[in-house]
Amino acid sequence: MAEVHIIGNLDGGEGFSSPNLSCKWCFETGGAWRLLEGVKDGQTQVDHPIDEGRAHWSHPIDLHYAIKGIQGWPKLSLQVYSEDVYGRTQLAGYGFVHLPTSPGFHHIKCPTWQLAGSALEQVQSYFVGSGPQLINDDVIASGSDRYRLQTIASGTVYLSLYIVTRNFHKFGIET
Repeated sequence: MAEVHIIGNLDGGEGFSSPNLSCKWCFETGGAWRLLEGVKDGQTQVDHPIDEGRAHWSHPIDLHYAIKGIQGWPKLSLQVYSEDVYGRTQLAGYGFVHLPTSPGFHHIKCPTWQLAGSALEQVQSYFVGSGPQLINDDVIASGSDRYRLQTIASGTVYLSLYIVTRNFHKFGIET
């Protein structure tokens, strides 16, 4: 079988309303993909940056897949959370990105978004600290239902990834 290695870091994020950020992440693939080694989902630590600029996570990513075809190429789904001074967490943004199909080193920027919510939900969010959230996280990476959502831009998450392919020509897979 052909193989794909995804090695790198979830570097950090910036442009969010709160500087104290963590990120929950998940790689999604199609049925022709089998995870041989690594963990396809996880969560970073909360970074409390001194300068309140960019949050730095440097969270390692190391996945090894065996594949039968490129259908269902991996995409990364993200949920960024902020932490207030009382230790309460709230959603700061959703995002997803398709991974590059070309082997090599890639710097990836993933823009994120939040649900806009009604005027009542925005006032409630200001005083209580929790805004509207998705009931089903599958909507993040699928375009079928996401177009109906009213959203606002949030921040950007940065990744540094190596994509390593093996035996693609041997099995007739072209990217």
